[in-house]
Amino acid sequence: MKDGLVTHRGGCHCSRVRFEVDAPARIAALDCNCSICRMTGFVHLIVPASRFRLLAGEDALVEYTFNTGAAKHRFCRHCGVKSFYIPRSHPDGVDVNVRCLDEGTVEAVEVTPFDDGDRERSTAAIAHLSAE
Repeated sequence: MKDGLVTHRGGCHCSRVRFEVDAPARIAALDCNCSICRMTGFVHLIVPASRFRLLAGEDALVEYTFNTGAAKHRFCRHCGVKSFYIPRSHPDGVDVNVRCLDEGTVEAVEVTPFDDGDRERSTAAIAHLSAE
């Protein structure tokens, strides 16, 4: 893969939802402290939409929105796992749950806090993540 990217595969717990994402083998992830991320333990890998491919399970996904409705939280209707979604901070990208990636292609994960209490500053600091 070009630019030091590898193709990671992943999905939900029951494997009905499967995807691929092109990202570095050494992942720079985010840990957001907002209510939904904190409660679900989501570890964020934000990529441009062009680097994400849903392989299976479109028909298994249900969507949940709240507050501004900008974030499109997509869950498997069978097992309840949210393996990816469209984030409010990057509506032109896809946010993959690092915890839902298959073993074998991830060399390391470095996790950086994302402070939802200072959303504007935190979002500005990661604006580059969904850029082509």
